[in-house]
Amino acid sequence: MALESTSLLKAGLLLFVAAQVLPSSVVSGCNRVFYEGMINEHCLAKFKLDMGALDQGLWCSWRDTMEIYERLTNCTYQVALRMDCYWPNQIIDSFFMQIHRIYFHDCPLTGRLLHDPPTSILAPFIAVPVLVTLLMTALVVWRSKRTEGVL
Repeated sequence: MALESTSLLKAGLLLFVAAQVLPSSVVSGCNRVFYEGMINEHCLAKFKLDMGALDQGLWCSWRDTMEIYERLTNCTYQVALRMDCYWPNQIIDSFFMQIHRIYFHDCPLTGRLLHDPPTSILAPFIAVPVLVTLLMTALVVWRSKRTEGVL
């Protein structure tokens, strides 16, 4: 029993050292250079075509770009699965940062075009406090003019 636990400990230590010493591509089976080439060739090429077909004024409209962006995300995920790579990873992070720098750099942070809310929503938020203020002012004035019961 002690011999088995010692050999398990040695095997675990060997795996730990191998994971630290060997490059991550050797341990995980992911060829980083080939993976980058594949996502550029398959995913980015299709994304560029789709975004090129879309009017540049609509690039910041999530409603118009959501399907294109989801296809790009799914493509990178599928390539990662086929190539035995983790997803997401550093390659994907830098890939999407580059996509955002090129295509979405002028978009607002929320991803939507900013505009005022409709009047039907805005009016109650303005009218109710104004009416409550007027009502309270009238109540205070009316109460101060009534002197009944005051000696």
